[in-house]
Amino acid sequence: MRFLTVILLCLPNTTGAAWKLPHSAFGNVESPRGNQIPIGLENDDEIGTFGASSFAGLRTFANLPFVDCFSDQDTRDHKYDIAIFGASHDTWLYAHLNECGRQRPAVQERGLALQLYGQVANGRALGNGASIQARRPPGIDHAQNPLQDWATVVDCGDARLTWLDNTASLKRLDKAHTVISGRAAANSSVSSTPRILTLGGDHTTTLSALRSTYRRWGPVAVIHFDSHIDTWDPAVLGKFPRGGVNLGEQYAEKVIFLLQEAEYPSMPNFVRGLNHGTFLHIAHEEHLILNNSIHAGIRAPLVRRKGDLRNDVRCGFEIVTARDLDKFGAHGVISKIKERVGDSRVYVSVDIDVLDPAYAPATGTAEPGGWSTRELLTVLDGLEGLSIVGADVVEVAPAYDNNGETTVLAAAEIAYSLIDLMVLTPVRSKADDDA
Repeated sequence: MRFLTVILLCLPNTTGAAWKLPHSAFGNVESPRGNQIPIGLENDDEIGTFGASSFAGLRTFANLPFVDCFSDQDTRDHKYDIAIFGASHDTWLYAHLNECGRQRPAVQERGLALQLYGQVANGRALGNGASIQARRPPGIDHAQNPLQDWATVVDCGDARLTWLDNTASLKRLDKAHTVISGRAAANSSVSSTPRILTLGGDHTTTLSALRSTYRRWGPVAVIHFDSHIDTWDPAVLGKFPRGGVNLGEQYAEKVIFLLQEAEYPSMPNFVRGLNHGTFLHIAHEEHLILNNSIHAGIRAPLVRRKGDLRNDVRCGFEIVTARDLDKFGAHGVISKIKERVGDSRVYVSVDIDVLDPAYAPATGTAEPGGWSTRELLTVLDGLEGLSIVGADVVEVAPAYDNNGETTVLAAAEIAYSLIDLMVLTPVRSKADDDA
């Protein structure tokens, strides 16, 4: 074979010329394009944007309109009834102090809140048959598309947070919530105050949301979906914890002294005890939440079993464990939650680690034995009729997700369900009640 190749390569160029055909020889060849199905567009002027890729343009959740909610404009186009915005913040303390890597940084890139959520919502999930689109028809589990109902739902983008200072970042987040919730709602006949769905961020960001909610709606009952109670006393889980053990007042005092010597402008939140395991305790201390709040999906270890549970009750919470779903079923869990919160105004916070790591591996503190995505969505759907005035989905860490982006896909669907609940049950604000 090699010998034949050498012979062919050595043939004179005149021999190769015999293999060439004139251009006219192709004149009678029928083009295969005649067998193609015409797309119906005769000229460029008739080509619209309806066929554009779902990835084209500005990434927003479910291709919703983007509104600069932080601008001074107060036109009709800048009003909304439900605002979605991102809080890409991670206190990161645990990841740096835990030698065993038990806990991972919750958010390390801006893409979490709206870029990756929005990517799923904009069409990433089309191939999976579960896309979230502003124009998608109602599914078998929903009678209507909440994004095409009475409420004006918009995407406000991300809060402008810094990675360098937890205290400054959370102060900015407080301000962002204040500005977004302070606008007049688009449909004032329903409520003069818009509601907010926050996409986090670690669970510390919920405290800013609760502060804003309190100002506009008063104290709320919290429905807290999580594997952890997050009501730990900062004295137990607040100052430089490592594996659930306090490193001691002496170490904390030394750090405080060094910061004061450096004339640090404000005491860091992680020194004062605010983190993603203590924010509900602090919310209780600030009188932001009612004493008929409830956890659902709890299964993580406690630092001090008796002490933590006593403190949890003091903070106004009751517990539905992850395994209670097996004992009582989804309807039993739904009934327990509704009975607990009653007619109170409600804030729903969903930590993605309420799901089992098989369904949501990309989170900072994964705990085995959690609920499936379907089970959580079933429970959420059962909350229809509650007066939900705010919500969030937090603790998604996209860096740890798989190729199928299982966690982000679940988070986007959960966010969609929360919007659906808000649209199904309009709520009048405290300002409307006082008017």
